[in-house]
Amino acid sequence: QVQLVESGGGLVQPGGSLRLSCVVSGTRFSIWPMAWYRQAPGKQRELVAFIRVGGSTNYADSVNGRFTISRDNAKNTVPLQMNSLKSEDTAVYYCTAGGISNSGSYSPAYWGQGTQVTVSS
Repeated sequence: QVQLVESGGGLVQPGGSLRLSCVVSGTRFSIWPMAWYRQAPGKQRELVAFIRVGGSTNYADSVNGRFTISRDNAKNTVPLQMNSLKSEDTAVYYCTAGGISNSGSYSPAYWGQGTQVTVSS
């Protein structure tokens, strides 16, 4: 049974930083492309960042240069470092494991339960 468990969310002031973590179990972690999504109240779920098996990454324009996704295949974790946070980054953040199509687009197969990030003064 594949399980993804996120942690690290919380309340932070604008301009601050948070580091989310996702621990994956029940599968061979190293074979999965991984991604973080987010969903703000009243908005559609958004792909924030994904990382391929080989370690290359893609980011949404809204977070490019501020967020960094990485993976640790020894610990089965996918951290998301978030810097220079803005109020519009407020959302529930979800960790996913999935696949990448021939066209290069990411498609999630498994989801975590989500962790709340609130950016407010």
